[in-house]
Amino acid sequence: MSDDVALINTVDFFPPIVDDPYMFGQIAAANSLSDVYAMGGEPKLAMNLLTFPNNKLPLDVVKAILEGGNDKVNEAGATIVGGHSIDDKEPKYGLSVTGFAHPDDILSNSACEGDLLVITKKIGTGILTTAAKVDLLTDEENAEMEATMAFLNRYAWEAMKGVKVDGCTDITGFGLIGHAAEMARAGNVTLELYSHKVPVFPKAIEMATMGIIPAGAYRNREYTESEVMEFLSKDPMRDAMLRARLDCLYDPQSSGGLLIAVKEKELPRLIEQLGEKGCETDVIGAFKQKKGKFSIEIHD
Repeated sequence: MSDDVALINTVDFFPPIVDDPYMFGQIAAANSLSDVYAMGGEPKLAMNLLTFPNNKLPLDVVKAILEGGNDKVNEAGATIVGGHSIDDKEPKYGLSVTGFAHPDDILSNSACEGDLLVITKKIGTGILTTAAKVDLLTDEENAEMEATMAFLNRYAWEAMKGVKVDGCTDITGFGLIGHAAEMARAGNVTLELYSHKVPVFPKAIEMATMGIIPAGAYRNREYTESEVMEFLSKDPMRDAMLRARLDCLYDPQSSGGLLIAVKEKELPRLIEQLGEKGCETDVIGAFKQKKGKFSIEIHD
């Protein structure tokens, strides 16, 4: 918009992934706001996007969804200024978000050779929401899953202030592998990903060993299989657990955390500031010189 102001516009919405309508509104809003943070910007304005079956969904449910979204937008320091709704057979909710940043602060979903990869949330929520549909989660496990998805990436964005970051993206429908591969591809580098360092919900690994995996995880694996190298241990028992962990790496996330590419000298400050903001602080890989066709090498 000027030498000092860049405009960021984004839009996202999806059907309910949890039973509680207020929590669904919070998660959907956090997910929609996330793209602005991933680009280094600050959300300021939002517009509601809502579909619901007219005369079939109680209005108090619709109200709860909108209240959840509004409260999460307020937490982000932004304002909902309107929106649009239509009659549809399935409820869906999300936001169109406008944010701002200094042009020099805009982040791309890329990485440079020598960068380390930092993640800011646990993964496995796609598997957990699938398990929740058949009542396989305890109340405590369900609450932790929901709180993680509703946690704003605002806090990870704030933790990046004062840190030179080479690239950033948020983890959503393509899963950790899909979005990390995008970063490596854009930077023409190969990511050495250390699977045991990735923070995963223990229940998600347990469910993956039982085959409770959303269809999107299989699509993500198929989409990236030509550019991902998986190193197994050749120990059948150990490989079975590694396979379950790999399923979690392909798991599509709703309102996942950020992936941040940063130089080693910048890492201590970033880790400290992420911890102060209540984020995960795990270093899960390193970007190396391009190795053949592979964007990612997954190591145990």
